[in-house]
Parts: sequence; structure tokens; C-alpha cells
Amino acid sequence: MDGKSNKQGLSLFDKFIKRSFDLVFSLLGLIFFSWLIILAFVIASIETKSNGFFIQKRVGKDGKIFNVIKIKTMKPVKGLNSTVTTSNDLRITKSGKFFRKTKIDELPQLINVLLGQMSFVGPRPDVPGYADKLVGEDRIILSVRPGITGPATIKYRNEEELLARVEDPEKYNKEVIYPDKVRINKEYVQNYSFWKDIMYIIKTIF
Repeated sequence: MDGKSNKQGLSLFDKFIKRSFDLVFSLLGLIFFSWLIILAFVIASIETKSNGFFIQKRVGKDGKIFNVIKIKTMKPVKGLNSTVTTSNDLRITKSGKFFRKTKIDELPQLINVLLGQMSFVGPRPDVPGYADKLVGEDRIILSVRPGITGPATIKYRNEEELLARVEDPEKYNKEVIYPDKVRINKEYVQNYSFWKDIMYIIKTIF
């Protein structure tokens, strides 16, 4: 199921199995975790004094723009508008720190998975200005739905702490982390395996 000697990405069978898995388990996840999503939404709404859902345009499959849904973990701070977030970012709320650490803020993305905008596993969806600028062989990354988790996400699970230790987080992200993520995500698509997806999900949970 994972042999891709021609490096063209997922086969039709791969896509069918992957989408079927996403559809079934996103629905089950929403049923099981709906209470937690609602609770987190209420807490975030109170602390940020705004809509507890964070909705942002991201680049999806084939470069199509969609709205990703997360629990809001940050509030506006005058003078801070960077898209790169570090662990000591002043914009992160008290509840937000907990939600980000436990990944509760990611749960609403089950809605994106159910709608077919995302998958459980795949490259993380970037804001416009990154993924949509991919060229050449790197654009194979856009042939799959972006994911909640994946090999690059797992490798950089402590990305915010890493960025907090460098002098220029935005420059380090642009010159070091992002190119490495592109490499990892390209290899993920080129050597896709459904069973690897399962292992990435297990690693993310545990």
C-alpha cells in the first residue's frame, strides 16, 4: 500500500482508505469530544472576551483556501502581530497555555476533517504566503489534504520552545524550520503508507 516508486503521491486506493478513515473517526471524535470542545470554547470566550473559536484562512489541498477552526488561545497585544509564536509569547492566555500543551485547541479541526478540508495525518496547513508559494517537486505537498498531525508536526512538537531560544524566531523559522518541514512533508507524500498514518496518530496521542 505504500510503494510509490514513481514518486507521484497517493494512489486512488490510498485516497479512498485515507478519506474513509477520516470520515468515520472525525464523526466519532466529534461525538465523543463535543462536551470538551464546548467547555474549552466557553472558557476561551470568557478569557479573551471574544468568540472562543479561532478561525483563520489556511492553504489546503490543491492550494485551495479554507477556514481552519481551533480554540482561541491568544488575545491581541498592541505591537505584536507576528504569525510565528514562541512559548513565551505575551499573547497566549492562561487557559491557552493549557489548551496548547494538551492539544485541546486542535479538537475543533475534527470539523475540518469531517468536511473534507483536512485529514487526521498530513502536512500542517499553512497561512497564505508559505504553502501556496511552493514550486517544482515541493508542490506535491499540496496534492494531499493538510493534517492535524504528521511527521513534521511530531518532530517539531516543541517548536514554540525552540523558537523562544533563538534570537530571531521569524528568521529561524523561515530559514531552518520551514525548509525542513517541506522536506519531511514531501517525503511523507512520496512514500505514503496508511499504516504509517496510524503510527503517527499513535505517536501524537502518547
